[in-house]
Amino acid sequence: MLNLYNTLSRKKEEFKSIHPGKISMYVCGPTVYDHCHLGHGRGYVSMDIIRRYLEFSGYEVRYIMNYTDVGHLVNDAEEGEDKIERKAKTEKVNPIEIANKYIESSEEDFKALNIKPATFNPRPTQYIAQIIKFVQDLIKKGYAYEINGSVYFSVEKFPEYGKLSGRNVDDMISGSRVEINEEKTNPLDFALWIKATPEHILKWESPWSLGYPGWHIECSVMSCDLLGQDTFDIHGGGNENIFPHNENEIAQNEAYLGKKMANFWTLWSMVNVNGVKMSKSLGNFTTIKDALKEYSASTIRLWIASSHYRSPINYSIDSLAQSKTNLDTINNFYSRLLSHEPTTDEKLSAMTLDSYCQDFEAAMDDDLNTPKAMSVIFQFVTDGNKLLDENLLGNPMEAKKLLETFAKVLGLILQVAEIPEAVQKIAEERKEARQNKDFAKSDELRDTIDRLGYIVEDIKDNDFIIKQK
Repeated sequence: MLNLYNTLSRKKEEFKSIHPGKISMYVCGPTVYDHCHLGHGRGYVSMDIIRRYLEFSGYEVRYIMNYTDVGHLVNDAEEGEDKIERKAKTEKVNPIEIANKYIESSEEDFKALNIKPATFNPRPTQYIAQIIKFVQDLIKKGYAYEINGSVYFSVEKFPEYGKLSGRNVDDMISGSRVEINEEKTNPLDFALWIKATPEHILKWESPWSLGYPGWHIECSVMSCDLLGQDTFDIHGGGNENIFPHNENEIAQNEAYLGKKMANFWTLWSMVNVNGVKMSKSLGNFTTIKDALKEYSASTIRLWIASSHYRSPINYSIDSLAQSKTNLDTINNFYSRLLSHEPTTDEKLSAMTLDSYCQDFEAAMDDDLNTPKAMSVIFQFVTDGNKLLDENLLGNPMEAKKLLETFAKVLGLILQVAEIPEAVQKIAEERKEARQNKDFAKSDELRDTIDRLGYIVEDIKDNDFIIKQK
């Protein structure tokens, strides 16, 4: 039984879908004003693994991930410059061109990382009419007010405000860093609709002003439209957005619907570089595109899976190199399984495949513990290689299918390790030297293979296997 950590309750809970066999899932997507970096990659790969495991477990997942193309202001503020508009001025193009350009870039990255496409990728600019209607309803219900063309959500009208982040409203007000805005009834009240300044480009007519939506209202409207006017199963996103973004989403949705927004809040942690969060503002980021120039998608996914999604993960060349080595180990075993032809007298495997599957599922059921799940895979690889060395594996097809199942859940693409013909030829010469007991020549040929970047390992009956270093 799957147990997920729920940020809302601050504990692991047994996961039960609202509707049998079906999952509704909303994930906060990127604000599309630049190329995605590995911090984004970590988050969306983590959500992809959750989705894949749910599908492996038999669920049909309706997966929504938005692209924010308006309303996300610099420094997550409620006044000032839109991130996309600022980028548009830099590149001297229309803001919508910027959004389209970086949505395309994001989709290239997600495809390259083997992230499954979302069921829908909504954009706020396509939802302006629905956003206006949503805001109007919040005003009618008494949760929002309009002043001078802008509309604000009244935090004091929603007694549960702060329940996701665990913050106390009175404490937030007394220690508020929110910039004083004399229009607001309460300094914590947040914008649902913002009256545009003359220089603001992205703006629409509304009952209150020529303006644009606040960042938080967008996710509320899109999730209600695509997941229905009801509670949905899982809300995913980065834990840096718990406050104010996710907190404000809850206030909006629950004030509007009169019921719980989402049963589970499943949020990923950040990528660090030398102990500091990877971010565009700090300039310490590596784009997904640049990372893919050096490492395969499966290497990057394995690196992400090596850390629990709720724990920070450190980015370094060494950590990616280790993941490449680990992936090579898996691919070498996969290659051996594909090429292994049991001898006529080979015994049936002593390996109980069910135990590996059970251990893998137990790890994943424990709040998607991918590091533990990976340890199960590596134990499977170690045990399988040993049986292959001793000609005791029997028919390798069942082991191959199990390895492919594990890889599919983690989104890894298994590849046959291609050994260059020249290396294979040297290894055959070495085998012949060993048969002739010419161990000096055998050692010399082993060193040659090593210099070429491969390792030759001797196994039973004077046979050998070749692995990449």
